[in-house]
Amino acid sequence: MSFMSSSRSLLLSSAVVLGGGALGHAAEAPRLTFLEWAPTPPMGWNSWDCFATTVTEEQTKAQADFMAAHLESHGWQYVVVDIQWYEPGAKDHGYRADAVLTMDAHGRLQPATNRFPSAEGGNGFKALSSYVHGLGLKFGIHLMRGIPRQAVERNLPILGTEYRAQDIADKVHVCPWNPDMYGVDMAKPGAQAYYDSVFALLAEWGVDYVKVDDLSRPYFQNQPEVEAIRRAIDKAGRPMVLSLSPGATDLRAADHVTTHANLWRISDDFWDRWLALREQFGRLANWNPHRRPGAWPDADMLPLGTIMQGARTTRFTPDEQLTLMTLWSIARSPLMHGGDLTKTDAPTLALLTNDEVLAVNQRSTANRPLFDRDGLVAWTAKDPANGDTYLALFNARDRVQLVPANARHDSGAVAVGTKSVNAIDIEVRDGRALYLAAEPVGEFDGFVPVLWSEPRWMMADGSEVPLTAGAWTRADAQWDSAKIAKDGEQVLGLGALASAVIEYAVPAGAVRFRAAAGVDPKHEGPGAVRFLTVVGTAANTDEGPGLPIEVDLAALVGGGPVRVRDLWRHADLGEQPGVFAPVVPYHGARLYRLTRAAAGK
Repeated sequence: MSFMSSSRSLLLSSAVVLGGGALGHAAEAPRLTFLEWAPTPPMGWNSWDCFATTVTEEQTKAQADFMAAHLESHGWQYVVVDIQWYEPGAKDHGYRADAVLTMDAHGRLQPATNRFPSAEGGNGFKALSSYVHGLGLKFGIHLMRGIPRQAVERNLPILGTEYRAQDIADKVHVCPWNPDMYGVDMAKPGAQAYYDSVFALLAEWGVDYVKVDDLSRPYFQNQPEVEAIRRAIDKAGRPMVLSLSPGATDLRAADHVTTHANLWRISDDFWDRWLALREQFGRLANWNPHRRPGAWPDADMLPLGTIMQGARTTRFTPDEQLTLMTLWSIARSPLMHGGDLTKTDAPTLALLTNDEVLAVNQRSTANRPLFDRDGLVAWTAKDPANGDTYLALFNARDRVQLVPANARHDSGAVAVGTKSVNAIDIEVRDGRALYLAAEPVGEFDGFVPVLWSEPRWMMADGSEVPLTAGAWTRADAQWDSAKIAKDGEQVLGLGALASAVIEYAVPAGAVRFRAAAGVDPKHEGPGAVRFLTVVGTAANTDEGPGLPIEVDLAALVGGGPVRVRDLWRHADLGEQPGVFAPVVPYHGARLYRLTRAAAGK
């Protein structure tokens, strides 16, 4: 749930060597028992996308009831209460610096009893977890890294020790987006004891799954606390699946994170934006070599159905929802649904209960990217039960390709700190649509604010019309940040956090478009962006149903003939020729089972 990005490095405390999916030499490496607690990617529900910081006991029970009735038989099992469950006055997706937190006499957070009445009398989550367990499900909660600032201000004693909160607080390495906690300085006596006491309490409550936030980014800075939490869980005496958030987890930490957590985020918060979904292809491919049973790269929650405290349903189109579920399944990401289960419609339920697709997520092996042909993407995997091949095909292209070759203006990489701006002056009289795109260049932590200054249409009659005088057709920007930028009452232009695409219809009579594009000069930090200005015309806009994606089936499965089954449609397509080329819709996906037919049959 972070609203910012950022990225200490210690050697592994034990000589764990990972390779080929095996955990080093049995005689040398410790047995990582916790990996057995999540043998397949966890499947469940999390309260963040739909209830933000406000979820209640009653709402959580209702979600659990729905899961038990409709999803448990398909493998869904975790019910997770996300952030701020200890804050009586939590209101939305934001955080309050003056919020009063509920905690015990040892600085351990407790559920707010106005929202979780069964926590009265110091019972914590015992009753709620018991309710969830009674339905045959598992219960999880969210935690922030560190110790509550209010515990430090009161200098509360650390359970079972002579130390107090001020003895262990790290006031330097604090969360940049949530004001509740200080870090814990693991070099200080009493620090491990504090974490031990927290997870012992969670074990008493019957917690099965813990999502620890402000931990996996910046990973090397927080590594001592990652290790402390791992020790605390292992000491607690109860299996608790450990999820690290937010992302992106540093890829260089792969060997360490796979020996300390069951799942870890590979990106910042994922919401229902096409650009965000498209960016997960590369991240999942990069993390693919590091996935193993019990240790899962996490592409984040599924923002499907009703979200945002009931304000709206997902903005993903039906095709994009198929892409989301297909990619998460073939790459074996954990599946944590974020929508309000009690408002699940039939199409969403069908996505969540397709057992043929879920089997790919839960049981497939040898998962790998096959190719990426400029946005036409394929992944494959194997069914270990019979050797069948799974084939996932994705059309991640746009109808108007937003690529340098199709751009009428290309800024190249513009580094943060560059004071100059790129003058855009392009012909638009043949255009239907104008696309203003800003994409991050390279890998870095953070989001870059960009600005298109004085954007305007040059009309045939010699007049100028501000672009901001009209409404955009579509805006897709990080954190929904696209806006008309103002300096007081003066309109400066369009602002956004990259990556961003803002689309406008070209008005009748427009002959040129002019603007100046650059990084917000007030921004400090790493990174670079590339500005592309694309005009959609009759010639470069594909109006067809999609694009064929060719795959040599015989080469893929080791010979032919090959029988093909469409897993989303539950349809047998019969034997297919050597080259299989289904048409895949823009932003859409297909998922197939390939069976090598016996010769002569």
